Amino acid sequence: MGENPRDDDEPDLHRVNALNLGSGSFYKEGYVNVDLSSEAKVDVAHDLSTFPYPFDDDAFDLVEADHCLEHLPDPFAVMREIHRITKGGGTVRIRVPHFSRGFTHSEHKAGFDVTFPYYFKRGWVSYQGVEFRLDDLRLTWFAQPYLKKMVLPGPVFQAASAAGAAISFLANLSPTLCSRVWCFWVGGFEEIEYRFTALK
Repeated sequence: MGENPRDDDEPDLHRVNALNLGSGSFYKEGYVNVDLSSEAKVDVAHDLSTFPYPFDDDAFDLVEADHCLEHLPDPFAVMREIHRITKGGGTVRIRVPHFSRGFTHSEHKAGFDVTFPYYFKRGWVSYQGVEFRLDDLRLTWFAQPYLKKMVLPGPVFQAASAAGAAISFLANLSPTLCSRVWCFWVGGFEEIEYRFTALK
C-alpha cells in the first residue's frame, strides 16, 4: 500500500460526504478518492478487496464506483460494504461492463447485467442481506469516449459516437429485452450503469 501523496492538502474526511471508489487516474474534486495504486493521486490508499473499508458506518451521502467492481473478486461483498458506509437514503452509482462485453479485458473478473439489482431486494432467492432500491439503469454501447478519442481517427470517432447514441437510445427503451435478446447483434454493450438508493 503506497503512502498518501497528499499531505498539507489532505481533506477532512469527516466533512467530505462523497466517495469515489477505485479512483485510479480519475481523481474527483469534492470526493474522498480511494485506490490501492501508489501511482494514483488518492486521498485514502486501500485495497478494496480488504474489509472493512476505513470509514465509519453511514459516512457518505454519495458513493460512486466507476469501472471498479469488475476488477474485484467479490462484488457482492463490496456492495455490502458500500451499504454499510452509505447513509440511509444516500445515492450509490455503479458503472461496470455489461456481460456482453465484460470479459474483453484480461483483468476483469465479472460481467454485469439487468439482474444485478435483484440481489439487493428482500425476498429474492439470493438476497445479499443489504437493501438497495434501483432508481435508474442505463446501457451504453460507446462508453468512455475520452479513451477512444486517443486511438480512433476523427471521422471514425464521430461516426461511432453517433451510432452509439442511437443504439444506446434503443437499448434503454427496454434494457431487459436488449440484455436478453439483441445485445449481441450490435457487438455487445460496453457499460451498464446502476443508480441505487441505500435503504436502511
